[in-house]
Amino acid sequence: MQYRNGHGWYWPLILILTFGACKTNQPGNTTATQEQVLLEMQRQDSLAMVADTLETAEAIDTTRLPEAYQAARKRVHNLIHTKLELSFDWEKQHVLGKASLELSPHFYPQNTVTLDAKGFDIHAIALLDDDESRQALGYDYDGLKLIIQLPRTYTREESIFLSIDYTAKPNEIASKGSAAITSDKGLYFINPLREDGDKPQQIWTQGETEANSKWFPTIDAPNQKTTQEMYITVEERFKTLSNGLLVYSSINEDGTRTDYWKMDLPHAPYLFMMAIGEFAVVEDTWNDITVDYYVEPEYEQYAKDIFGNTPEMISFFSEKLDYKFPWPKYSQVIVRDYVSGAMENTTASIFMDALQVNDRELLDSDWDGIIAHELFHQWFGDLVTCESWSNLPLNEAFANYSEYLWAEYKHGKDEADYENMQEMQGYLREASQKQVDLIRFYYDDKEDMFDNHSYAKGGRILHMLRNYVGDEAFFASLSQYLKMHDFTAVEVHDLRLAFENVTGEDLNWFFNQWFLNSGHPILEVSYEYQEGTLLIDVAQKQDFETTPVYKLPLYVDVWIDGKKERFSVEVNRPKQQIAIELDTEPTLVVFDGDQQLLAEINQEISRENYLLQYQHSDQFLLRYKAIEAIGDDVRETQVLETLLVAMEDPAWAIRQMAVAAFADYIGEHQQRVVEKLRSIALDDEKSLVRADAIAVLASIDADEHMAIFEEGLKNPSYAVVGASLSGYAATAATNKDEIINSLASEENINIVIPLADYFISEADPARAPWFEGKLQTLSGADLYYMLQYYGQFLMAVDDDGVHEQAVLQLEMLVLHHEQYYIRLAAFQALMMMDGYEPAETLMQKAAAEEKDPRLQQYYQSMFADDDEE
Repeated sequence: MQYRNGHGWYWPLILILTFGACKTNQPGNTTATQEQVLLEMQRQDSLAMVADTLETAEAIDTTRLPEAYQAARKRVHNLIHTKLELSFDWEKQHVLGKASLELSPHFYPQNTVTLDAKGFDIHAIALLDDDESRQALGYDYDGLKLIIQLPRTYTREESIFLSIDYTAKPNEIASKGSAAITSDKGLYFINPLREDGDKPQQIWTQGETEANSKWFPTIDAPNQKTTQEMYITVEERFKTLSNGLLVYSSINEDGTRTDYWKMDLPHAPYLFMMAIGEFAVVEDTWNDITVDYYVEPEYEQYAKDIFGNTPEMISFFSEKLDYKFPWPKYSQVIVRDYVSGAMENTTASIFMDALQVNDRELLDSDWDGIIAHELFHQWFGDLVTCESWSNLPLNEAFANYSEYLWAEYKHGKDEADYENMQEMQGYLREASQKQVDLIRFYYDDKEDMFDNHSYAKGGRILHMLRNYVGDEAFFASLSQYLKMHDFTAVEVHDLRLAFENVTGEDLNWFFNQWFLNSGHPILEVSYEYQEGTLLIDVAQKQDFETTPVYKLPLYVDVWIDGKKERFSVEVNRPKQQIAIELDTEPTLVVFDGDQQLLAEINQEISRENYLLQYQHSDQFLLRYKAIEAIGDDVRETQVLETLLVAMEDPAWAIRQMAVAAFADYIGEHQQRVVEKLRSIALDDEKSLVRADAIAVLASIDADEHMAIFEEGLKNPSYAVVGASLSGYAATAATNKDEIINSLASEENINIVIPLADYFISEADPARAPWFEGKLQTLSGADLYYMLQYYGQFLMAVDDDGVHEQAVLQLEMLVLHHEQYYIRLAAFQALMMMDGYEPAETLMQKAAAEEKDPRLQQYYQSMFADDDEE
C-alpha cells in the first residue's frame, strides 16, 4: 500500500497545504507533488497538517492500554487452497460466488471451521469427499463470522474440503475505512448502471487490511498463506485481471466469457485481487516473465511512458536482493475512484487514476516512486508477509525505502536524499501530533498502522541501519531474510536475527530503540575549540519517560584549510562531551556527516558557517539546508553570490530553492539576477526549475518579461505553461482574455489553477459555469484544490443566481463524496457564501449527517463558535 510522494504536479509556486485560501504567486517554496498532496491528505492523521484550521490536533498520545494489545491471529486452521467462481449482478452490485476451500487444522483437532464472511447471503455449504460427493453442513452465521459444523473431528494430518455458495453484497454492509484507505467495502462497482457517460464501467477490489472477506469467504488474516484459482465470468467486452497466470478464456452459451486465473504459489488472502474493465493491455517482458500494463484505451499510447521502467526495476531489485523476482508474472492496472494510492496485490498491483497521464505531464515528473514501492512489496509483504498488522512496517518500511534505492540507482544520491528529506519531514510533522512505537502492539484500530511511522519513519530507520552495517552487509542481510522466510509470515525479530547472522553483532540495541520504541532523538549540539581540542557538547532532550536514551553512532566532519577530516563518534548518554584532538581550529564542523540520523538536531550555525557548508559539502542535505537557511538574506553580497552559484547546483531542488530566493528582488545586482533567471527559465533541464524561474521573473517585473511568458505558453511542460500563464496574467497585455480563453478547456491542474486565480480577480458571474464544469471533471487532489478556488470565487461574486447554482453543485459533494477531504473542501466552499441562507442550511445538514469523527469534531467546534458569538 502506498500513499506518499513521487509524482510532480506543479503550478508555479507553493501549494498551501491548509484548508484555507490557496495562493499561486509565491515562488520559491518547496514544490508539492500531486501524489504527495493527494496521499498526505488520504493517510491516517493527515488532518494534523491542517490543525490551524481544523483545531482538532491532539496532544501527543503516549498512552498504551493493556487491554488494547493486538496479537497475531491465532492459527486454528491453515488455509491451503482457495478456488473462486464469480459472476456479477451489476444492477444490484452483488457478487454471485462459489468458494471451494481446502483447510487443515493447524495443530489441535477441530470439529468446526470459522471463516470471515462479511455481509453475505449464504445459500449452501457442503463438505466435499474424495469421490466428489457433497454432504450438506450446518452452520451459524452472524453476518461477519461463518462457523461451519463438521461431521467429525479432523486432525492436522487431514484436509477439509468445503464448498460455499453465496452472494456477497459489499454495498449493503456498513463500511468505514480510514484516512489511508478511505473505504473497506472490499469490492467496488464503478459506474455500474452506466449513468455517467464519462466514466468507464469497472469492478476492482481492495483487500488490505481485512476487506477481501467482503467478497469471498476466507480466513482473512495476514499470517495465512493459500494458493488460488479464480474463474471470473463477465461480458465479453471486458478484460479481467487477477493474481497469477491467465490459463484460458472460454465463451459461454449466454455470450459471456469466463477467464480462468491460477496462482500456484501461496500468498495471503488480503493480497487476492480482481479488476474488470474495458482496459487496453500493453505487454512488456522481463526475463521471459510477462510484465503488462492495464490502462484505459485513450492512455494506451502512454502506458510504457508511465510504467516503462518496471522491467529495469525488477532487474535492479532482483540483483540488489540476490533474490530473483519470485512470481510468474507482474501486472499493473490503473482504476477509477480508487480508495487509496496503490496496492501491492501479488503479481498484480492496482493504482489510482492519478497515474493515468500523458507524455506532457510526464515531462514535469514521473510516477517511478509509487511504481517502485508496489514492486518492492512483491518481495517485502507478498513473499515475506508481516504476521500481524502490528508488524506492518516489515511490509511498508521496506517498500518506502525502495523508493530511495531506486532514485539513488536511477538518478543519483542527491535525488534520493531529497526524497529521503521529504520522508523525514513527513514523519516529524506527524510526530508533533503523535508518537507511537514503530512495531506497535497497542492500537485502537488496525488502520491506525497506516501512518508516517510505518512508512516514512520505517524507511528512514532502514537507511540508518544500512549506514551502520554498510551496504554489503545490509543487502546480504535482506537476502538472507527473504531466503529464510519466503512464503511465510514474520515478525520483527526475524529481521533482527537475519542481520545478526550476517554481521555477527548483537543488534538488540538498534532494534529496541528504533523498532520497538516511540519517538526520536532531540539533540542540542554545540562546539568549542580549546587548546588543540574540539569539544562537542551533546544533550538528548527527548522525553525519557516515553522515549529511550539513544545510542547513536555517527561521524563528525571537520574542515581545516579546505580539507575534510572524518571522526567516528558515539552519542549514548543524556549529556556528554566529545573531545577530538586537532592541531588547528577547524573552519567548519558538521555533526552527523552522513546526514543519516532520524533526529531533530538543534544547534546555532552562523551565516558564515552556512556559506562554508554549501561551499565545501558534497552532501545534498547539507547544501540544501545551507541554501534554505541563507535564502532570506539575499541582499547580503556573499549570500547573493552563493545563491547565484547554487542556481547551477547539480541538484534541481537546490537550484529551485536558490531561484525562489530572488522573488520580488530589487537591488544593485538586479540585472545579473534577471539575466541568470532568464537563462534558467529558458534552458534549465528541469521543467519545475524553469517554471519557478518564470514565476520569479513575473514577481520582479512582469511586463519586462512578457516575451519569456509568451515563449513559455508554447512549451510542452504543463508546469512551464502554468507559470507562464500566471506571469502573463500579471502583465498589461491587451490580449490576456484571448490567451486565457484559449486555455480554458484544459484539465491539467497546472493550467486550471492560474485560470481560477484570474477569474477570481475578475469577479465576473459569467465565469461560474467554468468553475462548475471543473468540479464535474476533476477528482482527487485536483478537485480538492478546485473547491478551494471555487469558494474564493463565490466570496468574490455577490450574485444570488451564482450562489443558488453553487449550492446545487456542492450538495452531492458535501453530503456523499467518499473522500472526507473533498466533503470538507465542499463544506468550506459553502462557508464562503457568508450569510446566504440555503448554503447555511446545507452546512447544517452536512454536519448532522457526517459520519467521519474528524469532520464531526470540526463541524461541532465551528457551530459551537457560532453559538458563542
